[in-house]
Amino acid sequence: MTPQLQQAIKLLQLSRLELAETIQQEMEHNPVLEEAPEEEGGGAAEEPEARPEPETTPAVSMEDGGGESSMQEIDWTDYANEYESLPSIRPGDDSEFPSRLNILTRKPDLASHLQWQLSLSDLSDEEKEVGEFIIGNLDKDGFLDIDTPEIAAATGCDEETAARLVRVVQEMDPAGIGARNVQESLLLQLERLGLGDSLAAVIVRDHLRLLERKNYAGIVRATKASRREVLAAIDVITGLDPHPGRQYSDEEPHYIVPDVYVYKMDDEYVILLNEDGLPRLRISGYYRKILQERERADASTREYITEKLRSAQWLIKSIHQRQRTIYRVVESIVKFQKPFFEHGIAHLRPLVLRDIAEDIGMHESTISRVTSNKYVHTPQGTFELKFFFNSAIERRDGGEALASLSIKERIRRIVQEEDPEKPLSDSAIAAIFNREGIKLARRTVAKYREQMGILPSKLRKKPKLR
Repeated sequence: MTPQLQQAIKLLQLSRLELAETIQQEMEHNPVLEEAPEEEGGGAAEEPEARPEPETTPAVSMEDGGGESSMQEIDWTDYANEYESLPSIRPGDDSEFPSRLNILTRKPDLASHLQWQLSLSDLSDEEKEVGEFIIGNLDKDGFLDIDTPEIAAATGCDEETAARLVRVVQEMDPAGIGARNVQESLLLQLERLGLGDSLAAVIVRDHLRLLERKNYAGIVRATKASRREVLAAIDVITGLDPHPGRQYSDEEPHYIVPDVYVYKMDDEYVILLNEDGLPRLRISGYYRKILQERERADASTREYITEKLRSAQWLIKSIHQRQRTIYRVVESIVKFQKPFFEHGIAHLRPLVLRDIAEDIGMHESTISRVTSNKYVHTPQGTFELKFFFNSAIERRDGGEALASLSIKERIRRIVQEEDPEKPLSDSAIAAIFNREGIKLARRTVAKYREQMGILPSKLRKKPKLR
């Protein structure tokens, strides 16, 4: 496999953002490549022969736009007064104004939030060092990953001081921070609410396993409280945060930018490739002219430019081929999955890579690369291209098979519409499908339910107040 073919295959499986980064790297290493001005049109790349090239590559000059004389005419004092929100600082001024960089805001993480509270506490410098060590050993959920003897050994204090400072951290905001596990965190939160001796605290401390299994009758027997009192206590517990540190997570959300848009216009679907942020490439006319004028370059220079020129041409053609292939694959998907685009997930059809490959005359491996790490925006939402490929569930009457994803959607709706006091078992859900002529075993229902994060029927049951 030639390096050029390897590059073409690599470009095919890149997402739009990865492609933009790859193009930028190629432009940095290949002087023959340049970006066409925006007024010449959008798009990722332009064929080398498609348009005339400028004779030279313009260079930035101080004379363009007025030169140094124009720079001297600017009144920088007025500029500072107009655009600076802070008072201007003269040289030698001892005023302690904050830096402009300090006004930039950033969401505080858990450690900085706790360290700020620690700095305001009435502790000695030695105690604050121990407190910072404790804060540094909290995980993302806010739980303490180290024991008191280990804190004492690492900081050089006694265990009594270490335990006291752990308690100091546990009294900070948010409530429940600094606990060793979920149970201790819930108890700390109840204590903060003044419910340290309540029935809710008793349930968390002594009967948490029964609560996890929703065995409310067992809790009633163990606590000898009424069912109404137990349910009221459980309402309080479920309102607590079992992972208090997560609300200060510094993880930034990753937003999906679709690679392709599919819009419905009248009775047809229109496919548009998202080329925002992709440079429009062209071959530099300056280096072409060097090759045309033999007297301007020696043999080694001409050989270097020729090699870079071939590389640039291949890159541009590979990008065009990539875009055409993505368009054809999405066009085929729209053809096969038109009921989905019209009516939603419940009407998704079974589809495999081979179906698309045979439809557009390409290899399955090519279809696999095209559908990897790429998203499409549709009238039904934004989905990964892999989403449209799923296995088939046969009908008993020999009718058209159903897609596994549409079966999952049907299970989700059945669960949403069930009686919360009498939730349906996996066998009961399978029986519903069988009555509709769909072959679905109980274990298949259980597998799909677990994949969707739906609890089993005994944990979905809503307790009765009477």
